[in-house]
Amino acid sequence: MREGGRVLVDQLVLHGAKVAFSVPGESFLAVLDGLYDHRETLRLITCRHESSAANMAEAYGKLTGQPGLCFVTRGPGATQASVGVHTAFQDSTPMILFIGDVGSDFKDREAFQEVDFQAMFTPLAKWAARIDRVDRIPEYIARAFNVAMSGRKGPVVLALPEDMLTQETDAPDAKPVRVAEAHPGVRDMNRLRELLAAARRPLVALGGPGWSKEACEDIRKFVEANHLPVSCTFRCQDLYDNRLPNYVGDMGVGINPVLAERVRSADLLVVAGARLGEMTTSGYTLLTSPAPKQKLVHVHPAGEELGRVYQPELAIVSAMGPFALAASSLAPIESPAWEKDIPDMRADYEAWNARKEIPGRLNMADVVKHLDAVMPEDTIYTNGAGNFATWLHRFHRYTGYRTALGPTSGAMGYGVPAALAAKIAEPDRAVVAFAGDGDFMMAGAELATAVQFNVPVIILVINNGMYGTIRMHQEKHYPGRVSGTELQNPHFAAFARSFGALGEIVEDTAQFAPALERVRAAGKPAVIELRLDPQAITPNTTLDALRAAGGKKK
Repeated sequence: MREGGRVLVDQLVLHGAKVAFSVPGESFLAVLDGLYDHRETLRLITCRHESSAANMAEAYGKLTGQPGLCFVTRGPGATQASVGVHTAFQDSTPMILFIGDVGSDFKDREAFQEVDFQAMFTPLAKWAARIDRVDRIPEYIARAFNVAMSGRKGPVVLALPEDMLTQETDAPDAKPVRVAEAHPGVRDMNRLRELLAAARRPLVALGGPGWSKEACEDIRKFVEANHLPVSCTFRCQDLYDNRLPNYVGDMGVGINPVLAERVRSADLLVVAGARLGEMTTSGYTLLTSPAPKQKLVHVHPAGEELGRVYQPELAIVSAMGPFALAASSLAPIESPAWEKDIPDMRADYEAWNARKEIPGRLNMADVVKHLDAVMPEDTIYTNGAGNFATWLHRFHRYTGYRTALGPTSGAMGYGVPAALAAKIAEPDRAVVAFAGDGDFMMAGAELATAVQFNVPVIILVINNGMYGTIRMHQEKHYPGRVSGTELQNPHFAAFARSFGALGEIVEDTAQFAPALERVRAAGKPAVIELRLDPQAITPNTTLDALRAAGGKKK
């Protein structure tokens, strides 16, 4: 006989879980007790806010490919964790959120912190349920892992009634989940080759979840054998080594206008893994809906995503690993017509990534280029949402699979928790977080978590004293009428030191290299505050220029 909390934790260990993130609550004390017995094999990371715990779980799932686990209490705990669930849903990341819930005898009375979590999370998750019987815990946990990992991966939410967790059962354990993968058919791959042979201006776009190092290596073989230009979709730039000559840029926010035009004028788009959402398609303008002008080959592990917005010439239901392997085995196109265009497309990418002069003493392009020069090749870079991320995405050369963790959902407060999760999952790799000043303050308390669990991440806080993205749009549409976007910030280096982390201030480009060297040598959690001139709102323009252009429109 085992208590429900113990049964639940036993199932997590059985399915291979190694880390869980949590803000503890009295509603799941039995689970915490079960975790105590497995503390040598299943590590519990106690966080300072539920949104950070959920973001850590999402980032862990994104990095490892296994469901990230998060435990929170009912009511405010669950609502604050919902941001991570939403990111997992939009990013197609495997994740399981467990919510300690009111006891069955209090249900539907609007008891303390009671919420109908099935109703709340159904639009945000692949599956939301409540485990009412202790003997069905193994069944529900097995199904949760299967749902989170199968097809289009995503989050599962399970509510855990407090009284159920303390009941005893002799229910047997489930078997470890083995998820089935969709494979492309021979006819699909033959048709892909036919379309490729007939093309003159093809472009490959890689994105979405479900990739592995092996799948990325296989897709590279396909690309190089056929001398194809390859792009990566929004915040998926680590799916192809950006240093290779076939890489021509990313399809995301602030896309290179030259690449955008090449996407529009392509006669064949081979899109593997991406949903072709708003950010990747520049607001659904790079392709016309429902029937694109380009012939579209769309590969995705979930059939319901194919034809959802754009009708493909060829729809292939397949996981990325099997598709990439099959593509690498195709007979290559001999002397393809597009081969001569690759150097020009690469030159356009390199010109777009060339150093830009910006206002102020600190140039973020130089900061990023220095990181590229001195950090290990397998460094993981994380970021939240905001204009500050443009400096990373524009000037950094991602070196390959899983060196990037960012929210395609556009959620602020993600970069710092993601960095902690990455370092916990991959302790031997360097991890650098990019965070804006507003972005950092949404999760800065997790410095306490980093210090408590000795997680030596490097956090770059790009401080321009504003919510930069909103200010940019404000100046475009309402020039000179600044409202709600200015920020008064703490001294970020002193803030970091107050937690026992390291803190550095950089106001000039020349100060960055020695500051980075000091924090790397220390091997402790660290914050480097980069004081950026507010005028340097993007690599391409300034606040004054935006205001002037907006005034002319008025």
